[in-house]
Amino acid sequence: MFTRSKSSFTVMILVFMLSMLVTACGGNSGGSGSAASGGTAAETSGKETAASDSKETASDGGTRTYKTEKGDVEIPVKPKRIVTDYYGGELLSVGAPVVGAEPSIFQNPFLKDKLNGVEDVGYPINTEKALSLKPDLIVVMYDDNYEALSKIAPTIYIPYGTATNVDDTVRLFGDIVGEKEKAEEFIKAFDEKAAAAREKLKGVVDENATFGIYELTDKGELWTFGDNAGRGGQVLYNALQLKRPAKNSKENQTLQLSMELLPEYAADYMFLTTYDPEKKGDKLKELKASPVWNSLAAAKNDRIYYNDFDTFYRYDPIAIMGQIDLFVDMILEHSGKK
Repeated sequence: MFTRSKSSFTVMILVFMLSMLVTACGGNSGGSGSAASGGTAAETSGKETAASDSKETASDGGTRTYKTEKGDVEIPVKPKRIVTDYYGGELLSVGAPVVGAEPSIFQNPFLKDKLNGVEDVGYPINTEKALSLKPDLIVVMYDDNYEALSKIAPTIYIPYGTATNVDDTVRLFGDIVGEKEKAEEFIKAFDEKAAAAREKLKGVVDENATFGIYELTDKGELWTFGDNAGRGGQVLYNALQLKRPAKNSKENQTLQLSMELLPEYAADYMFLTTYDPEKKGDKLKELKASPVWNSLAAAKNDRIYYNDFDTFYRYDPIAIMGQIDLFVDMILEHSGKK
């Protein structure tokens, strides 16, 4: 009896010591992991929870592989919470659930009624802010902090200029968010609006008349633009199918002009925006006083239109659709037909 009791006691001691050793190792492992991640236990827990939430959301509708310049990315078939930098309007055009975007989207007059619940994530996107929004997909135009964002949620990098017209843009984003039908609905509505607008201009605008887009900067630089650099180019040259100045070829998406060259790139109808963030107005005043500017046929015929930068700079599909009415109204008003 004594021998058996002693043996049992020895086993109990060994079990106790082993359990203490396991506990100690587990504690050291956890502490080391926290230090390596550079965050507190609470921060680590928060990130793990956000990551878990994203996975659960993605799994609701399944995932699929999307090919990008950064490699294949596993994305939700139907994302539910999207963070983006400069693709807010593109995503909203197909009804995507945007929850975070860069600051300038809130100055876009065409999107103001579509931004309920959308939060400013800064630019470059603030990773902590993005994390707090628990996205299941992130879509970026610029890859400044791509690696950091990729750790928060599946991140798609789509470089600026990937799509160059409304149809391609809407279909691209409709595919990304699993809303191909909404993309086709938008394109149909856009085409119908553009056709109706062209009809309004029939008999008002000479079929050989030229239309030019220009911008004056706060440094006094003068630029002209093509059909894919914002400022209404897609409206004038694609939707309304109007002619550009002969020297402004399709390849000249952005071209800086000297005052000496301006007459060669002038048009019968000229639309000017002014980039003047401090609202000084001095450069525009100088331009309007210029003998070269006042000698242009468009100036003599009262066909120069001075337009708001924030309104006409925009080039997302929703903005472009909204700009159709603005351009048609300007042309009709100056022709006395409105």
